[in-house]
Amino acid sequence: MADIEIMSDRPEDLGWLVGTLERGGHRVAVAALSDSLGGPDPDLLFVDAAKDLTRGRDACRGIHGSSPKVHQLAIVSAEMLEAVGPDWGVDSFILEGAQPDEILARVRIAIGASLADAPSVLRVGELTIDPETYQVRLRGRPLDLTFKEFQLLLYLSERPGRVFSRSRLLQEVWGYDFFGGTRTVDVHVRRLRAKLGAEHEAMIATIRNVGYKLEAPARGR
Repeated sequence: MADIEIMSDRPEDLGWLVGTLERGGHRVAVAALSDSLGGPDPDLLFVDAAKDLTRGRDACRGIHGSSPKVHQLAIVSAEMLEAVGPDWGVDSFILEGAQPDEILARVRIAIGASLADAPSVLRVGELTIDPETYQVRLRGRPLDLTFKEFQLLLYLSERPGRVFSRSRLLQEVWGYDFFGGTRTVDVHVRRLRAKLGAEHEAMIATIRNVGYKLEAPARGR
C-alpha cells in the first residue's frame, strides 16, 4: 500500500485512475497543479499533462526542482507523447485512459525504485532504526523493543509528521486479521514512550480525538 497523490486541474476526469489505484490497495489524494507538496512527500506522484501539456510539464519541473526525491509519473495523451523528454524531471509516464494492469505495473516499478532509494537506516532526531537488523538506538543506546513495538515505531518513523488514527495503525501494524481493539495501540504507545524515556517520549505525540504521530524534537528542547 502506498500514499499516492494526483495533481490535476480536472479531477472529475480522472476517476479511471483514482479507481484503479484505490482498487490496487493504495491511498489516493488529489490536488491542483498549482498546489505545492505540503506535509510529508507522497510515495508516488502523478502529474496531469494530458490536456495542458505546458502547464503539466512546468508542474513536473517545479516538483523535481523542489522535491527531487519524489518519484513522478506524467499523465499524457498519445498525441503529445513525443513532447515528453528528460528535461521534464519525471521517472516515467502513463497514457491517458491506460488499462488498470499497466497502471498498477508502473506503480509497482516506481514504488520499487523509491524503496531502493531509501536509506537502510532511518533517522528521526537522535533516534535511529535499522529495518534490516531490527535494531533501534537512541543517542547510540540500544532500545529493547518487542516485535510489535518495533513495527509500530518503524511505521511512524517512516512517515514523520503524519497523523494516524488508532484504527489505521491497528490495520497497518497488526493487520486486518487481528481481533483486538484499538486500546492495543494505546498500550504499545505507552510502552514505547516509557522506553524512549522522559526526555524523548514526546516524539510520539497524541493528537486529541484523532490518533498519534511521530516527530523529531525541536532543537534546543
